Amino acid sequence: MTVQYFSNLAMVTSVVIYFAAFCMHTVEWASARKIKNEVAEPARDRELAAVGAGQGPELLEGPGSGTKGPELVEGPGSGSDKPYNDHKLTPRQRMETFGRLGLSFTLIGWLCAVAGVVARGIAAGRWPLGNMYEFTTMAMVIIVAAYLVLATMGMRWLGLPVTMLATIGNGLAVTVFYVAVAPLVPSLHSYWFVIHITAASISGAAFNIGGVISILYLIKKRAERRGTVKGYLARLPEARRMDVVAYRVLAFAFPIWTFTIAAGAIWAQYAWGRFWGWDPKEVWALVTWVIFACYLHARATAGWKGTRAAVIAIVGLASFWFNFIGVNLLFAGLHSYAGI
Repeated sequence: MTVQYFSNLAMVTSVVIYFAAFCMHTVEWASARKIKNEVAEPARDRELAAVGAGQGPELLEGPGSGTKGPELVEGPGSGSDKPYNDHKLTPRQRMETFGRLGLSFTLIGWLCAVAGVVARGIAAGRWPLGNMYEFTTMAMVIIVAAYLVLATMGMRWLGLPVTMLATIGNGLAVTVFYVAVAPLVPSLHSYWFVIHITAASISGAAFNIGGVISILYLIKKRAERRGTVKGYLARLPEARRMDVVAYRVLAFAFPIWTFTIAAGAIWAQYAWGRFWGWDPKEVWALVTWVIFACYLHARATAGWKGTRAAVIAIVGLASFWFNFIGVNLLFAGLHSYAGI
């Protein structure tokens, strides 16, 4: 078994395990439909409001987020008003069980993906970010790593969209974007290659996390406005808290994306003798930067919070993915070495 074969096998395995995690989180969400809605206690509301001022990580928790969930097994003397039954889980127990299983499967899938990325780098003898396949798999590793960290802070409710994204991302990588290990083209033989692409991977992961939270925010906000918050939506934090979390994630991503563009310009000077040449990839990177700059500026000056800000964030995420996939597939340019 060659190192490249092991890398491919590990990456395919990660797709299968991510899909299993996605199925577990789907059952988790479905089980929540049978649980009576809960309202946070006033004391908890005050605690979360205090955390909103930056005093701790509980800002990220929602009712029943899983951090301080109920015990999985209820028995005699546990205070439950239902008879003890060790053969059938209650909806609450089923939700918690499958939620934790989903998180465990996600961790295993992430370890497989990390092994695949590391083995790819060893097989290539370089930093594994030289084409669409390698960038996608690296970005998915960073996205899932960020989710696993956030899950310890009470954000397990991101499990369903994140595992869906990881399944699709790695699935496309191994089926559509895959290319065999090959030497880098001359323009990539620079340490700015590592700096530029690594920064793009980190900022792209943060854009995806912020975009996912913005989508969930719109769904939760619509349900709150209609008074139909039920099922798993009742387990999420209030919409206004999700809006704050999305803003903080995107505010973290924006300066890194700015650095990505600046590092790319320096790299372009080194490789092609000019800082900026209006290459399609450069143009769309700038478009994405402008969209997120408008997002942050609108929140800071015009008070655009909530729905309007979330829509801008989602448009920015769409621009990011078009820059990565659409530009590579539809346009020819100096970045064509990053194609399929």
